[in-house]
Amino acid sequence: MSELKLQAEKIANEIIEKAGLIAGQILVVGCSTSEILGDKIGSNSSPDAAKQVFEGIYEVLKEKGIYLAAQCCEHLNRAIIVEKAAVPFAETVNVVPQPKAGGSFATQAYAHFDFPVALEKIKADAGIDIGLTLIGMHLKKVAVPVRLQNNKLGSALVVAARVRPKFIGGERAKYDSKLM
Repeated sequence: MSELKLQAEKIANEIIEKAGLIAGQILVVGCSTSEILGDKIGSNSSPDAAKQVFEGIYEVLKEKGIYLAAQCCEHLNRAIIVEKAAVPFAETVNVVPQPKAGGSFATQAYAHFDFPVALEKIKADAGIDIGLTLIGMHLKKVAVPVRLQNNKLGSALVVAARVRPKFIGGERAKYDSKLM
């Protein structure tokens, strides 16, 4: 399983670099441990695989002051588990994820965060989708694909995105390239 942690660390470092994430921003992660193990999504939730992947991603993010938002599975309507400090005024919901009802990755987040809260939605600055779990609903507008060199974790495909501000005002509008 240590190979999964190493792969997760590489993916986390790559998205931070390519998305230009900085301290205080939020990275949403959707993760199918079933897909990581080569099975159909939702069929083989693995707390052991989730622990390795969570540790790999969380350690990198925590070191850089970036918040992790863990997406639950469809059984919890893709709710989000996040540190209260990341969303101090957000409206929370009352749920605790479990490996087969919320997902093993979100369960790890809930167990390891200092003050975990659950939200129905979040607007993150970037995202990693491990196993095609559909994280787009939790990204700010406008999402831009990020092509990762490290695009596999175990057997799962990994896709990623960052966000940018909307362009407003038509073709003659000025924009600040530093915000990109």
